[in-house]
Amino acid sequence: MSASEALPAAPHDKLRHRLELTAFALALGYALFLLGCVFQGYWLIDGARQPIANDFVNVWAAGRLVLDGHAAAAYDWTLHREVEVNAIGHEFDGYYGWHYPPTFLFVAAALATLPYLAAALMWLALTLPAYVAAVRAIIGERIGVLLACAFPGVVWNISAGQNGFLTAALIGGMLASLPRRPIVAGVLLGLLTYKPQFGILFPIVLLFDRNWRVLAAATATAAMIVAASLALGQESWRAFIEWMPVTSAAVFADGRAGLNKLQSLFGVVRWAGGSMTAASVAQGLLVAGLALALAKLWRAPVRYEIKAAALAAASLLATPYLYIYDFPVLAIPLAFLLRIGLAEGFLPVEWPAVAAACGLILAFPALAMPTGFAAAIIVAALVARRAIAELGSPAGARSNAPLGKAVAA
Repeated sequence: MSASEALPAAPHDKLRHRLELTAFALALGYALFLLGCVFQGYWLIDGARQPIANDFVNVWAAGRLVLDGHAAAAYDWTLHREVEVNAIGHEFDGYYGWHYPPTFLFVAAALATLPYLAAALMWLALTLPAYVAAVRAIIGERIGVLLACAFPGVVWNISAGQNGFLTAALIGGMLASLPRRPIVAGVLLGLLTYKPQFGILFPIVLLFDRNWRVLAAATATAAMIVAASLALGQESWRAFIEWMPVTSAAVFADGRAGLNKLQSLFGVVRWAGGSMTAASVAQGLLVAGLALALAKLWRAPVRYEIKAAALAAASLLATPYLYIYDFPVLAIPLAFLLRIGLAEGFLPVEWPAVAAACGLILAFPALAMPTGFAAAIIVAALVARRAIAELGSPAGARSNAPLGKAVAA
């Protein structure tokens, strides 16, 4: 067949091609933006070619304290900040607090064996591919790599040197493994206890699903890393327990990091002038509503991809402690929706809604308001629409392709 006689590209192929081009352009744009920030002295190094303090400095400083035999000092704001200043070699405004349980000190200590800038780059080099791999596994196609890199949460997590990639990789990997590898799923869920606020809803869903192997593996994993952390001394756990109410007051009541930066319903209520009580009640009602909705959905005749997308989106909405660098997690429910859409077609409103959600995340620094919460609500609404549509459709119309198997090469 000659080129002139070739069959026209199917609409499905044209969509993939447009997606690939758009994703490549966005990912390239992020890379150029970050490179420009380096040359302009806004990221990694300043105009004097000295390291810039960002959120990663709190990890390196905590690790340095562990290596020096003072693990509990990571929760002492004065001592911890002194190590942060030493890490970059000059004074800076503010303070980047260590907000993790002692179990995460092992990771911090490993990174602190490297010089500060090398450790920061190593952290990104390890966690970004893990996040990309999780999204690729969920979508089931090579295009998942580009789509993962094109998600706007990527650029803000990289610029902050934060752990959003790790959180997304654990949640995405857990949900991708759950149908066929329950032990692996449980181990990943157990590791998620380094940031326990993201795991609030998982035990509820697993109990309703009667998935005892996942629960057992998660419990065993969490118990083992807690036991291992005792090697650092019980003082670190005492310091952590004493530190929690202090930092909670600083973040939620005083808003030291900026209430406009909190991307949760709790943060929205506080940012709008609501009291701590009003914000706590609103967040509590939201968590209760999400738990009830997930319990009902998990027992409904709905495909696994929709259930997993709902749980991933709800994990963002359930936590009161949420910042824009956590939003690589939102790529996980979107990946499940993309898997369905690439195989069967997209609903009319899905692409405009996805574009709006991504735009809200990308625009956060310019708007300086809780745009991430609005983006999470949009994605949750898309998942809910898919669930409602599927509940009303004949069972035979649903795809039965097993998760993890590519829909197309």
